[in-house]
Amino acid sequence: MNLVDVTPKVWDRILSARRDQACLCCGDWTVGERQSLALYGAMAQPPRARSVVAQIGQSLDGRIATESGDAQDVSGPDGLAHLHRMRALSDAVVVGVKTALHDDPSLTVRLVEGTSPARVVIDPDGRLPDGMKLLADDGVRRVVIQAVDRPREKGVEVIQLKRCAGGWILPRDIVTGLNAIGLERLLVEGGGITIARFLEADLLTRLHVAIAPLIIGAGPQGLTTSAIASLAQARRPATSSFALGSDVVFDCALTQDRMNPQAWHSRQTSNAR
Repeated sequence: MNLVDVTPKVWDRILSARRDQACLCCGDWTVGERQSLALYGAMAQPPRARSVVAQIGQSLDGRIATESGDAQDVSGPDGLAHLHRMRALSDAVVVGVKTALHDDPSLTVRLVEGTSPARVVIDPDGRLPDGMKLLADDGVRRVVIQAVDRPREKGVEVIQLKRCAGGWILPRDIVTGLNAIGLERLLVEGGGITIARFLEADLLTRLHVAIAPLIIGAGPQGLTTSAIASLAQARRPATSSFALGSDVVFDCALTQDRMNPQAWHSRQTSNAR
């Protein structure tokens, strides 16, 4: 397994490809830089390419926090930088209300170069109070998806959707609603229940699982879906593994039309060579 080396040169190319200003198949790259292109290239598709990617950071034993809820250092420094790169390649980062209330995350891009995505919280009952970090007025779009008619602060967009029988909002309706307002490359960041719902709805195009070398022993699991009777029913996505340094990422392709990121050219390839 080769180490991913996200140099400023290769990261600038990936960001340019995301803006449809460069290709990923040309250039003189080191082995580590080529690993970077392989890991992030599928998310650097040209504009208007719709995708729903989920990211989980967990321990060797599949935990995302301790029983008391401490999740501060589950991912190592390279795993955190990876998460921020994922944000920079997305139109919007999506979390459930439980994650928003418990962690009060900023959901911004801080550890790498790139633009912060829109921040989206799924809040069926309108529980999220004003004043949370992800609702801060910092020039980035803020969206609340809810089933109740609750007004929000000026500048916060509200998408009101119906509940399903279980009281939640269908993931497919969420994706449709976000696509309708121009948010097409979505990163579902948490929590585990929210990611599981998108997975079981067959809406995820990719799943990134970043594993850090620690054993927690007890606590919430990264992903829990409906039980299956036999391993023959298990999902077996096409998966590649990447060494980041402090963490290892498993990149799982969950759709049949997995794109080879090395195979396409931008319309402006001549500017990138």
